[in-house]
Amino acid sequence: MAEERLGTLYLVPAPLDFHCDTQVALDWVLPMHTMEIASSLSHWVCENAKSARALLKRIDAITPLACALQAQTLLELPREVHKKGDHGTAWDAKTLLQAALQGHDMGLLSEAGMPAVADPGSSLVRAAHDLGLQVVPLVGPCSLLLALAASGLNGQSFTFVGYVPQDAVARKAHLATLEKLALHSGQTHILIETPYRNAAVLAALLDTLKDSTRLAVCSGLTLPQMHIQSLRVADWKRLQTSLDKHTPVVFAFGP
Repeated sequence: MAEERLGTLYLVPAPLDFHCDTQVALDWVLPMHTMEIASSLSHWVCENAKSARALLKRIDAITPLACALQAQTLLELPREVHKKGDHGTAWDAKTLLQAALQGHDMGLLSEAGMPAVADPGSSLVRAAHDLGLQVVPLVGPCSLLLALAASGLNGQSFTFVGYVPQDAVARKAHLATLEKLALHSGQTHILIETPYRNAAVLAALLDTLKDSTRLAVCSGLTLPQMHIQSLRVADWKRLQTSLDKHTPVVFAFGP
């Protein structure tokens, strides 16, 4: 008796224009192969069903969906995974992979960039491996690596530190600790923030870091308004720099 075929879990990158004022042409940031795979799927696990439908509608305009948008099955990751992250949460991600166990290929989709990298989804990927499913990452934008490559900082050793504390005192202490580690190890530290807090984070970086530390600010990556600048903190302090509160920014610093 032939073994039942298991589905594949595809990690489908999304463009980086989520919640931005302008959208980038999909063929600027997603290879046709990625869009063709996405258009062939009808079962999804996503960060947000509304944004997933919006992306599928954009893909459909380039390569028609195999299944009508209204007939797509979209399961959202639990809210606790969004708030607390994929590690340390007590939920069984295998429950979202039943379609793959029945032989259907599935897609994992976040709101922007590569799922499971600085976004929820790694728990689903772990569950897929534990179930014996094939996991295939597709090519597309990843803001952290784009920023690192453009920063001029150490790309051989780096750490993504996620979000920094919102409290000003705690944030300053945390940044000082990170800088000490960076200067000791030569490692690059990469961080992100909700766009409306970008200005506060930049001000905290300039107030905390040593004048000799290099800071890269990468705004609107892949978008028409993309702006990337990498300078010593002393040089940043001479500039009148403002950051749009709607545009995603990746910050990176190190020696």
